[in-house]
Amino acid sequence: MTQVTGNQPDGTPNWLDIGVPDIDRARTFYGALFGWRFEDAGPEAGHYNMCQVGGVPVAGLMQNPGDAPDEYWWTVYFAADDCDGLAKRAADAGGSIVMPPMDVMTVGRMAIVKDPQGAQFGLWQGKDHPGSGIVNEPGSFVWNELVTPDSTAAGDFYQAVFGYELEPMQGDMDYTVLRRASDGRYIGGILGGAQLVLGNGREAVPTWTTYFAVEDADEAVRQVTSSGGVVDSGPADSPYGRSAAVRDPFGVPFHVMKPAPGQG
Repeated sequence: MTQVTGNQPDGTPNWLDIGVPDIDRARTFYGALFGWRFEDAGPEAGHYNMCQVGGVPVAGLMQNPGDAPDEYWWTVYFAADDCDGLAKRAADAGGSIVMPPMDVMTVGRMAIVKDPQGAQFGLWQGKDHPGSGIVNEPGSFVWNELVTPDSTAAGDFYQAVFGYELEPMQGDMDYTVLRRASDGRYIGGILGGAQLVLGNGREAVPTWTTYFAVEDADEAVRQVTSSGGVVDSGPADSPYGRSAAVRDPFGVPFHVMKPAPGQG
């Protein structure tokens, strides 16, 4: 099991959360799909739910307020040793600050940012809560991918903010792998020339999307459809594993993936 017990280097995906219009329905859907158990943080935290695998938090779930816009998706957060400094760097590189840096009680400091093309992501400076305690295992994230019309502009932005090394993949696909400069570890990718339609009639936008590891991609697809979600494509095999593009009952896109041996 790949466990994470402390803060990760800058730019490493370290948390995920989602705001939904019906938290009970979301708990039922994701609990059945990933085997998650949920811990409600209480009224002082807005009933934010920690999604757990084996008692370890891997993601967050919250009820959108009644006046929230009809926009919801999985938000990926990137580790930040200095949340304020990285938020400023993002703004200087052409991004926009959706939520300025703020303390979340004693658990950490966060900000929400959009890149110049409109893809939203978070910054998380862990304190009591460093982020996802399990990764690359069933029920946790194994990969995060930016779907955007302009991979070159996106790569320039994220390199300026996080210092990533950019590795274009060989072949016809417009795909760039992001690596941490400190150790060359692969931490995500950019799929260019495309945008995601968020579902429920909402327009296509540049979006970060998450691959969740599962034991069996085909069984996960069956569970998605039986629980009110939809399948956009797959399951299909690749050198990296067997995966499918799916949506939850609210139209939020994500992937389920059985990683190939040695991947993750």
